[in-house]
Amino acid sequence: MNLPNLHRRNAKQDIAPPGTVPASALDEHEDESRRAQRAADKWMITGAALMGMWAPGILGLPIFLRGVVLQRRALRAGLSVRPMIVTLLGYLVLIDGCLNSLGWAMDMIGNHTLLSRVLLVGWGNMFDGGYFWHYNELWVGGAAGPGEKSYVYGLILTVFSMRVAAAIGFLQMKSWGRQWMIITCWMGIVIWCAYVFNMTMYADVRYHGTIFPVVGWWLYDIFYISPFLAIPYLHTVNREIFTD
Repeated sequence: MNLPNLHRRNAKQDIAPPGTVPASALDEHEDESRRAQRAADKWMITGAALMGMWAPGILGLPIFLRGVVLQRRALRAGLSVRPMIVTLLGYLVLIDGCLNSLGWAMDMIGNHTLLSRVLLVGWGNMFDGGYFWHYNELWVGGAAGPGEKSYVYGLILTVFSMRVAAAIGFLQMKSWGRQWMIITCWMGIVIWCAYVFNMTMYADVRYHGTIFPVVGWWLYDIFYISPFLAIPYLHTVNREIFTD
């Protein structure tokens, strides 16, 4: 990573070879960069956590954007903070994993909480009848739509938990985080394709009686495009910017 040329502080530093930066100035630059990145991440992590909780999502968005503004200011100031594309993709995948993990975790077994009745059943009534059709009538409760329960159990215990961990490692600029982001994003494409087939094969269950059937599904399906956005970057980025 190319560091900016810093001004020399005293006469002793003037005798340094041309093009070199004093060690004290580099240490100060790294400390300032670390503080700026930490301050931005506090806002973005808080905003991402709220957006991952469904209902408070509208409150989390401006908080997250505040963190993005702080990081952009640090970049313009010449500090060595995380690349913006890594920040945006990492938090996009983190929010995607949290949204699915929270929603489907509530849907794994019989759930009669007010939050579940409003969000899950209400969501089924509005968009996807798979969360409304015979809800809580299976022996384990929760969603009863064909194929939906298998998705709920299988993906929470595998892909979405892996996506959250991969996003955290990716945001820390770890090489294992980038590798697992690639793996989970390709798995996400498989999930998306299979989900489209499920919505098509059981359209009479998933769309019958919903207020916004096909159009509504394509609107909220936007949140599942994170694998399509991340894969080209993950395969072309310079691996050397990630540490072991």
